Amino acid sequence: MKICILSDSHDHREPFAAAVAEAKALGAEAILHCGDLVAPSTLHAVHEFALPIHLIHGNNAGDVFNLCRFAQNPGNRVHYYGPDATLRLAQRQIFLVHYPHYAKAMALTGDFDLVCNGHEHRAVIERIQNIQGKETLRIDPGTVAGVSAPATYVFGDLATMHFEIRAVPV
Repeated sequence: MKICILSDSHDHREPFAAAVAEAKALGAEAILHCGDLVAPSTLHAVHEFALPIHLIHGNNAGDVFNLCRFAQNPGNRVHYYGPDATLRLAQRQIFLVHYPHYAKAMALTGDFDLVCNGHEHRAVIERIQNIQGKETLRIDPGTVAGVSAPATYVFGDLATMHFEIRAVPV
């Protein structure tokens, strides 16, 4: 299963939509958003792509009440988890959180194949040696909005666990 991992969209609809459009063209079947979406209406920018979106909030939580309401609308594919999420996709255990220190700690447990975070506005893909003697992949996709850094997202394949940082197409 191929996925699009992004974060820190901060209500910037155009780069958010551009990243999702490119990822879908590359075969993405799901979106993981690691927080700081802010306004729930920003999700309208990617509704047309009909991909499931797994979403947490970050330190810029925005309108959480309406985000919860939006996620409950049967006409969309938004899965809103709150401040963090544990989910399983393509036989992989995944953890989403906004903060990198929390992500690194969760990666150390060895309970997850993939741990994703945002917040730093700097794209990072790293392997963390966990307490079970294996490696956990930690990904920060950077800021899809290009806030104080280049606009980036991560595209990857859960079957092969190969991921790459991609510039958001202009």
